[in-house]
Amino acid sequence: LISSVDPKFLNLTKVDDQIYGEFRKTFRDLKIDVLDPEELKSEPAKEKWRPFCLRFEGVVEDFNYGTLLRLDCRKDYTEENTIFG
Repeated sequence: LISSVDPKFLNLTKVDDQIYGEFRKTFRDLKIDVLDPEELKSEPAKEKWRPFCLRFEGVVEDFNYGTLLRLDCRKDYTEENTIFG
């Protein structure tokens, strides 16, 4: 599904725009093309991510589930380029 649809037209939830807006307010400087694992999993990062996720409790089903992320969006999913977040 993700590879067959232009991402700008793909909505996974009814509140995608709200989630993205809140994401950019909370994580203004986070680079999303090449992720730094420390910005996702360090203790200071967790102190920001957990409250962010909790905003969507009751709004998004499975709001606190993890997902596989590519560290570098230009590369394929490989063991070295994948992190669970």
